[in-house]
Amino acid sequence: MALQQSVSRRQPMLSEDMPGAAGVAWEQLRLASNELIAEAGQLQQQRSGQLAQLEVTLGSLQEAVLIIDANNYILLANQALQAITPRAAGEIIGQRVELVVHSAAFLAYVEAVRRGRAQPQHQVELVEGARTTWLEITGTTMQSQGTSRGPWSLFVLHDISKQKTLEAVRKDFVANVSHELRTPLSVIKGYVETLVDGHPDIPPADQERFLKTIQRHTERLGSLLEELLVLSRLESINPGLHRESVDLHALMNAVIDDYRQRPAAAEHRLELTMDPVLGDLFVDPLKITQAIENLLDNALKYTPKGARIHVSATLRDVTEVVVAVEDDGPGIPAADLPHLFERFYRVDKGRGRDSGGTGLGLSIVKHIVQLHGGRVGVESRLGEGTSFFFSLPLRSSPQGASA
Repeated sequence: MALQQSVSRRQPMLSEDMPGAAGVAWEQLRLASNELIAEAGQLQQQRSGQLAQLEVTLGSLQEAVLIIDANNYILLANQALQAITPRAAGEIIGQRVELVVHSAAFLAYVEAVRRGRAQPQHQVELVEGARTTWLEITGTTMQSQGTSRGPWSLFVLHDISKQKTLEAVRKDFVANVSHELRTPLSVIKGYVETLVDGHPDIPPADQERFLKTIQRHTERLGSLLEELLVLSRLESINPGLHRESVDLHALMNAVIDDYRQRPAAAEHRLELTMDPVLGDLFVDPLKITQAIENLLDNALKYTPKGARIHVSATLRDVTEVVVAVEDDGPGIPAADLPHLFERFYRVDKGRGRDSGGTGLGLSIVKHIVQLHGGRVGVESRLGEGTSFFFSLPLRSSPQGASA
């Protein structure tokens, strides 16, 4: 951002400037004024040179840099500031900082820096309409040259919005895991205490019912922990993706044949449609199988008996393969659709727990597909069914594929 610093170049006062003026006193005044004019010009040049040097030094930094004078006028702002606040777009040199950064907390920090009472680092939240930006700010005063308006203040603004978002995700994740673990553990603990404290007086039928409940919730805990481990591996630096050339026809037929033999699918109609032009894909067969199985499990859990579940794989735009699992079940409200691939999200929380769901299956699908360079999606209308789908890039050979 170019500096707009105009150096005043007033001409020295000459004897001819005031016709009729004469005498020693006038000459002394004229000489003193000329010395002041020359000194002021020199100081302003030094000031402009100092700002230009700072701009060269700080202008290319990734962190936003802001320098203001003692009256809150902006003297320097680098390009990175524009990425933080839209109000910094365009020419802002010479404007008051209040017009660019709308934050009472930031202005309070500016004053604290001037008084020498500021913390080394300070976090500030900027709200620009629907956009929220978190900044970590470090400020200090610096000696200026060529100005009598007090010292300058230099601020380095680091955008920590992503870290704040990750921190919020982590907190939500811990809270959700704690809640999901607490529910089955509380049930198990209650039934075990009942069996231990009153075992001789409990009828055999009730004992059996208690033990089956304990078994069901123990299996739920095991399933939850296993899926958490799967997510952890998928999000690690080395997710263990083992690609190979896979016949998608054979893979999907094997999955459907396996599910048709399962009791959970006995009262559903499973159908499979494959695009005949599909060839081999360079993917991790175990993980792609897991993604398809998770979508099938989801359809079986949340559709009534007798529902039709249609699995398909089609070629789209000669660039990708789209795998879809469609059902004619009750559908999903539109407000829930954007959240379905989030961890632990359920449209019907109570029903999800009763059916043994952990709320992690769709999140696992998303991570597997993204590792393959694809994308996930869902379409649904209440009373008309739901379609979950994911795409995989079409690769004719393993060259250029990441493992």
